[in-house]
Amino acid sequence: MKLSVIIPVYNERETLKDIVEAVLAVKRAYEIVIVDDGSADGTRELYADIAALDDSIKIHLHETNMGKGAAVRTGFSVASGDIFLIQDADLEYDPRDYEMLVRPIEEGKAAVVYGSRFRGGPTKTMFFWHMVGNKLLTLITNILYNTILTDMETCYKVFRADVVRNIPLRSKGFEFEPEVTSKVLKRGYRIYEVPISYNGREFDEGKKLNPWREGPKALYYLLKYRLVD
Repeated sequence: MKLSVIIPVYNERETLKDIVEAVLAVKRAYEIVIVDDGSADGTRELYADIAALDDSIKIHLHETNMGKGAAVRTGFSVASGDIFLIQDADLEYDPRDYEMLVRPIEEGKAAVVYGSRFRGGPTKTMFFWHMVGNKLLTLITNILYNTILTDMETCYKVFRADVVRNIPLRSKGFEFEPEVTSKVLKRGYRIYEVPISYNGREFDEGKKLNPWREGPKALYYLLKYRLVD
């Protein structure tokens, strides 16, 4: 099965080339779809060199910043593989985990796989309040959708392509995570989790997610999509 790696990018000049090279090094991706969501830090100056790394690299540009969800949705719309995998543009998630992530889909055991930072993989210690917020949102997901996830907010979400092509997704920002999780579960797909490694960034290294701002929004969307689609 052909794997499309979708990389949403916003102001990742320092790490983007490194992560693309790491994806290429595992020799697993059929294509790498980079969607730049209005970067203004010089990231766009790198694309000529990045495109020259391999013919499998495709670059799409948003003229303005619309959010991670919008970038992922663009990636879904242009990717041509059988499996879609979301890869952040920083170095927190390791492409060497791809084999474990795609195997359940290739073996027909699952249509959706999440990489969990809480199932025993090697992990750099996270911010305490990030962890509390993550576990709280995951607990609420489990209660609302009768499942036993350990990491709803993980970046590593992997889908059989036909699954997400048939789901109407509307989120523009980080609320993409609860939206796609809610809609996958409501359609009867059980999510397969595998342990992954995690090397979290500090805020001075470019970490963008603010749990006090994004947490309440994620809770709202978990509740909203339980009631409406």
